[in-house]
Amino acid sequence: MDYKYIVIVNTTIASFMALLDSNIVLISLPTIIRELPGTPTAYGIWVILGYSLMLATILLTIGRLSDIHGRVKLYNIGFAIFTIGSALCSFSLNGFLLILFRLIQGVGSALIFANGTAIITDAFPQNERGRALGINQIGGITGSVVGLVLGGVLTQSLGWRSIFWINIPIGGFATFWAYTKLKEISSPLKGEKPDALGMGLYGIGLTLFLLGLTFGSISGWIALDVGMMVTGLVLIIVFGFAEVKIKQPMMDLSLFKIRQFFAGILSNLLAALARGSASIVFVFYFQGALLEDALTAGIKIIPFSIAFVLLGPLSGYLSDKYGSRRFATAGLLLSGVAFVIFALLPVNVSYNTFVIPMVLVGAGGGMFIAPNIASIMNSVPTNRRGIASGISATVLNSGFLISIGISFAIMAESMPISVLQQIFAGYSISSGTVNLVSFHDATTRIFLVLASLSFLAAIPAWFGTRDFPAGKSTERVIIE
Repeated sequence: MDYKYIVIVNTTIASFMALLDSNIVLISLPTIIRELPGTPTAYGIWVILGYSLMLATILLTIGRLSDIHGRVKLYNIGFAIFTIGSALCSFSLNGFLLILFRLIQGVGSALIFANGTAIITDAFPQNERGRALGINQIGGITGSVVGLVLGGVLTQSLGWRSIFWINIPIGGFATFWAYTKLKEISSPLKGEKPDALGMGLYGIGLTLFLLGLTFGSISGWIALDVGMMVTGLVLIIVFGFAEVKIKQPMMDLSLFKIRQFFAGILSNLLAALARGSASIVFVFYFQGALLEDALTAGIKIIPFSIAFVLLGPLSGYLSDKYGSRRFATAGLLLSGVAFVIFALLPVNVSYNTFVIPMVLVGAGGGMFIAPNIASIMNSVPTNRRGIASGISATVLNSGFLISIGISFAIMAESMPISVLQQIFAGYSISSGTVNLVSFHDATTRIFLVLASLSFLAAIPAWFGTRDFPAGKSTERVIIE
């Protein structure tokens, strides 16, 4: 088998596993909150946030390490850690331990994500990268579709712990195959060192900000919560200044001088803020507000992911031929319109109506991602792809985290905490009509915020991106 096909199959398995795990946990979250001792609403949210937090806080460092020591080596280690973390999650005795083991899973995912895109970019010529990234995206979103149904089936039949078992055989096989078949194509940058100060400032800053945001939403914004948010923001600002001074920074700010890279990262951040909380809102709408079981809720969300699957590779293929700008921008505008439609829907809307904007959001996301990633990766020199991939993935996961935190805060401000706990655990809501209206009001505000962010993301996607003719090397243009 041609090496590039070995790469695309193995990295697609990685994407499949990662998004399978993301949605399989998401669809099972109300059951976990109900059944796992010591798992209040805030802990339940952190079962999701903790995993993504690891991705957001260590991806840049891993991108740096992969440029220094080689991408394939760290990618292989990531598979092994992810598989071990999955096994540990299934043995959790309380909510705190589940969050802890999800952090371990997150470390493995960070190693996979930070290197997978760069490995694909190294293995494929520029005029095939959009298509390859689109195929990789198909695998990931297929995993998310399977996760929605499989999570419901396993949770209903074998209990929520069984959702973590599925990663063990897949991860074991893929770890062995990656170790034996993948090879290092990139040239490691010997002599460089990881930026421990930068990782500490960013990681602690983002963690404090999210802790303050989520717990403040529940506690009523006591001084401690506000203090954590302010301290977190200050540390993130200090991180930006520190990266300018550090000789070998975690975030290579010189890359932002490349207009196409800066525009791609900015639109990626705004798009992540826009769509990051959509899935979790859908889950709690079906399981919490409408009291569907996990399997039914998973099936009802499938059209969202199917639309993503269908549009992703097509958009990647077309962007290889015609450039990324028009497809990335169109996807963002489509998502923005869909969020506006959501905000206008009445309280007791039928599923047949609800599914229309849900499909449009998925289609818009699928249209955006592959062209955006290809644009970012094509804009940087070959030996900086590891750190570029790390920056892109960090921005994506940071946006997702903040999006979920903001949506959770809006919900907590819109209804009593006791009702929020009932909705998140999938219990029957007392005084159902009144509380369903308050939940609907909260989601309306959330969707309007998401629509605004999606429309904003379209601005850098269109005005900041330069389309190169098919077959013309972006790398050559940069070097010249």
